[in-house]
Amino acid sequence: MLIVEDLALLLMDDESGTPAAAGTLHYAMGGALLVELALEGLVDVRDRKVVPTGDAPPQDPLLRGGWDKVAEKPRSVDSLLLKIGADVWKKVVDRLVDRGMVRREEKRVLGLFRTTSLPAADTRHEEEVRQRIRAVLVDGQEPDPRTAALTALLSASGALPALRPKLAWSGDVARRAKELERGNWGAEAVSSAVTRTAAAIAASSAAVTVAVVSTVVT
Repeated sequence: MLIVEDLALLLMDDESGTPAAAGTLHYAMGGALLVELALEGLVDVRDRKVVPTGDAPPQDPLLRGGWDKVAEKPRSVDSLLLKIGADVWKKVVDRLVDRGMVRREEKRVLGLFRTTSLPAADTRHEEEVRQRIRAVLVDGQEPDPRTAALTALLSASGALPALRPKLAWSGDVARRAKELERGNWGAEAVSSAVTRTAAAIAASSAAVTVAVVSTVVT
């Protein structure tokens, strides 16, 4: 499972498949791919620009699509998040359906309008991921890099409060989530390239979240 697939499962409503934090969805998807590429040693952030690294591009089609856009030319994280994430949601959903984790159900409303829902089918993996996130934020456990990345992306996108079952919010939980956003993952195996990428993504995603919320409020 890629980080972007885990993120999609966490964002999707288990009955309808509608994603939480839809206003920042493309940025979160793009961020998940960038962090995965950084964890694989395939991208880095230098002078606020994302550049390709490593000896060869990734084999996974989703990661390869993101890496190809990075390799075109150095770009800021802000511009790359949308460029990479704009068409990822549908591809990720198709992969989750193929894995048997989500069902695609088509119905007609009033016999005329076709609607598609994406209810959860196999939630075992999703529940394990939720438990790991809860252990990090609520119980204070040290996160592995992938759990840290997922939690940081959920927090930066504004979707963390939508996590089910709801977290017992406290000052410690909020502070820990923000620390993970900034790349303070505390894992020795995480390179500076990964933390730089995570922090840059969080800053860009947080700015988008503020803009979306401001638009809704006004």
